[in-house]
Amino acid sequence: MHETQIPITLALSKAILSSLPLDDAEAIKAARTALIDFFACAFGGADDRSTKILMEVLAGGSSGEAIVIGHAKRFDLFTATLINGHSGHVLDYDDVHASVRGHPTIAIIPALLSVAVQDKKNASDFIAAYVVGLETMARIGLAIGTKHYENGFHATATLGTIGAAAAIAYLLKFSEQTTAVALGLAATQSAGLRLQFGYDAKPLHAGLASRAGLMAARLAQAGFQGAPNFLDNRIGFFSAFSFGDEQPHHVLENWGKPWQIVSPGLTLKAFPCCTASHPVAVGALQLRETRKFEPGSIQAVNITFPPGGDAALVAGTSPNTGIDARFSAEYVFAAALIDGELSIGHFDERPVRSDLLELATKVTRSHDATARRLSPDPTTRFVVIDVTLNNGQRISHRVEGLPGISDPSEKFADATGGNPKFAGIPVLVRTMTSSEDLQTLAHLLNQNTN
Repeated sequence: MHETQIPITLALSKAILSSLPLDDAEAIKAARTALIDFFACAFGGADDRSTKILMEVLAGGSSGEAIVIGHAKRFDLFTATLINGHSGHVLDYDDVHASVRGHPTIAIIPALLSVAVQDKKNASDFIAAYVVGLETMARIGLAIGTKHYENGFHATATLGTIGAAAAIAYLLKFSEQTTAVALGLAATQSAGLRLQFGYDAKPLHAGLASRAGLMAARLAQAGFQGAPNFLDNRIGFFSAFSFGDEQPHHVLENWGKPWQIVSPGLTLKAFPCCTASHPVAVGALQLRETRKFEPGSIQAVNITFPPGGDAALVAGTSPNTGIDARFSAEYVFAAALIDGELSIGHFDERPVRSDLLELATKVTRSHDATARRLSPDPTTRFVVIDVTLNNGQRISHRVEGLPGISDPSEKFADATGGNPKFAGIPVLVRTMTSSEDLQTLAHLLNQNTN
């Protein structure tokens, strides 16, 4: 007699609920660091034009006790989650994860924080639930394959719903069946197209995903029914979203050994722009430092990516504003080379500076057909920057991997303008364990940035 195989959705539910991330000090330390980075991004985006529009549109029918980060306002649970998700992603400054090929924390934490504060959960369990939610999102990201993203889906949005629901299921100690239903209810809300990159809708994806995960978890908790086999069904998640590229064994293989937050780990962004342009930024800064040629002496620049390496960089050589420019490798190269830095001001609503645009129009892109296609493996990421000067001299510079920062403390101070009323948040996040600590954190977050 053949042993009956446990359905993968139910097996995933079992893995989620039996997880013990608090036993892994390295995972918990990484999670605390990621939380500081997330709060920096949320504070930085709290007063963005599009965040304010969301608050104005949603405020009319919303009241409640859930906090809005960077504002002394409270809304209902679902509205606050959506706003916090949007504001944390609006600068495109939040962390990324190779297995997700997107931004996990921004989809998980807004929903998880809303529930944890409302239900008065302790900070340790909140952090553990975040690790589990990220594990779930990353594992499904690995399993779904590369075509999902390349064919136009925004993985932060489509996978984020599931990660948020998984985190809440763990925090609230759902049963296996309720967890399976919650994951399915989250998956059926998966949506988000990369064609929205460069528009207000892109960060809205993060807020919608987090809210969808929250809704899925709360509905399942209340007994709302849905298909309990979203990963197993022949017309399920993989059938709809993977385009035949799925590898289901990745969902559970070596679950938590190590945790995905540890390896390959999160990349905390050094620059407030699309991840795919970060190696370009580093290369431009290194060229500026080591070669010291004048931007005016440049005749042409070519940036070579691995196949698929620039899929997210949709803006091209002529972005109109800094918002568009977040997705322009050409602009990122010009701004880093000319100004020697990339700040939030480079990517705001103002029209692109003429001197940056002039250099950007000299930049072209190409792909190395002999290289491995960009995949969740960080070692497949590189850029080669070839500069031709007016005197005929040619300079070539290669950047391997995806650069990031290890400590977001300076990023947090910058995002909050050094305001002393927020200064205690990083220390609290690095040490919090109790429900009282989490309530204190919520109080500190729920203040105006100005």
